[in-house]
Formats: sequence, structure tokens, C-alpha cells
Amino acid sequence: MQPADWDALFAAASDPLIWQQHPARDRYTEPVFRQFFQEALDSRGAFVIIDRATREVIGSSRYFGYDADKSEVEIGWTFLTRPYWGGKFNGELKRLMLDHAFQFVDRVVFLVGPNNQRSRRAMEKIGAVFTGTRTKTDVEGKLIESVVYELRRPGIR
Repeated sequence: MQPADWDALFAAASDPLIWQQHPARDRYTEPVFRQFFQEALDSRGAFVIIDRATREVIGSSRYFGYDADKSEVEIGWTFLTRPYWGGKFNGELKRLMLDHAFQFVDRVVFLVGPNNQRSRRAMEKIGAVFTGTRTKTDVEGKLIESVVYELRRPGIR
């Protein structure tokens, strides 16, 4: 992700229904998405998702929280525009990101809002296992509860 991706990514994210089940339900608004976008840039692990056929920006995802001692990284903050829900795109994106991550870590975690049933189903669809809950503080000091899903590198228990 680069600063020049702002316009296309904000256009993709500006649909309120994308964020309907998400803890940040107002992320479709410019000020809230601008903060999300800046955090993505600052993470240096964010990607813009582009449909190869149309060259259209359809969402984003990122790596976060690499922990060498735990051999773990988080994949998250993923969103796709509605025409790409339920199809092959999220699974392909996660497969590519997992293949890359498993070159460096043994475990990938996904934090999902407890009421985000679409994302929870997507985690189960790729074989991720529910492992519990976590609470963390966002940049504004607000506590955010998440359910945790996990995938381990093949051959690792």
C-alpha cells in the first residue's frame, strides 16, 4: 500500500454495508477511514487487493504483530467490496498471505469482531480454528474484544 492508493481504496471502502458487522461500523466515513489508511501505511505490512481481470481496487489486508519468539504473525484488517464476497477472492488472498507467512512463522492468528459472522464464517472456510478471545486497546484507548482464530504451518502442532 502506498499513499497514492488513497482515492481508489477509499472508494472501495465507502460502502456502509461492508462495515455493518464490524466493530468500527463507521469506517466507511472519510475521517475514520483516513485513520485506518494511515495505520495501514504505518504498519508497512498492508496490501491493496486488485482484481487481475478488471485492475479494479477491491479491498485491502495486512500483516501485523510479528512475534519471532512466538513464531506468530497476525493477518487482518481485511475488507473486500461486496461483489467479491463469498467467492474465491478472500480464500485466494488468504492462501497467498498464509503461504508467505509460513515461510517465517509457525502460526498465523486472525482477530475478528465477535458479532462479525461473515468474517467468522470466512475463517472457518479457510480451516482456521477458534482458540478464544483477546481484548486490546485501540489507538483511542477504547477496549476492543475479538475472537481469535488460528492456523498453524502444515506439519506443526
